Amino acid sequence: MTKAYGDFDQETLDNEYLISRTVPSIEPFLADYARLSAVARDMPGCREDVAYGDHPDEVVDIFPATGRDGEKAPVFVFIHGGYWRMLSQKESSFMAPAMAENGVAVVSVNYSLAPDASIDTIVRQCRDAIAWTWREAASFGGDPDRIFVCGSSAGGHLTGMMVAGGWHDDHGVPSDVIKGAVPLSGIHDLEPLRLSCINEWAHLDADSARRNSPVHHLPEKCCPLILSYGGSETAEFKRQSVLLAEAWRAQGGATDLFEHPARNHFDIVFDLCDPDSLLGRKVFDMIAGA
Repeated sequence: MTKAYGDFDQETLDNEYLISRTVPSIEPFLADYARLSAVARDMPGCREDVAYGDHPDEVVDIFPATGRDGEKAPVFVFIHGGYWRMLSQKESSFMAPAMAENGVAVVSVNYSLAPDASIDTIVRQCRDAIAWTWREAASFGGDPDRIFVCGSSAGGHLTGMMVAGGWHDDHGVPSDVIKGAVPLSGIHDLEPLRLSCINEWAHLDADSARRNSPVHHLPEKCCPLILSYGGSETAEFKRQSVLLAEAWRAQGGATDLFEHPARNHFDIVFDLCDPDSLLGRKVFDMIAGA
């Protein structure tokens, strides 16, 4: 047997990262993302397609918090998944009503998609969106000193790259611009992905894989992390979250890592819509404690 990565042959490695095979169909989940996000866009004060950069893809949808009476609201930035090649901010604001009702503003980030855009470009765009949010938070009642970031799958990877070190000076933001992060089912070492069939659209080489791997770019000071994944996810997806959690702890960062047995790769994000769910409680506690 020829090994492609670790103890995996090529077929096994590919199957570990073909995460859509862990559910009968991803279409019902995508439909729910879109339906619930459309409901969110009907919220009072929603601002759609606000530019954070010059490229047409560089836009965010904004959902101000309600009932703050002039008090600045914490800001929850959500970065969508889709293996860097699908979805947009329009399917990625389903948590906004629950967040807004509990005094948290939401910014849902769009970015250009692979393979037309490189992972380098996507990471840069998301960092531009964070910098824009920090500068412009007051324009939608947000607190620039209480920004939190969350994403799932590829969005989990991008969340990891937002809390990585080494980029803040170039974007004119403080190194602690993010006060807490929630990478869900993320990929934090891209090397095995580079060697898998996913690289057909990720187009990574050894340098870009390392450059865009959060575990290789830990910050000097780590914000709190909540990491989770569904019980039915593959061993590799679970390992990726454990990998970042262990590296983060070794750097002195606080981490809360847990498997959610009742959730899968695609529906774990819906717990963000429920402040009484396990993940919801943890996220709102993180925000309240910042």
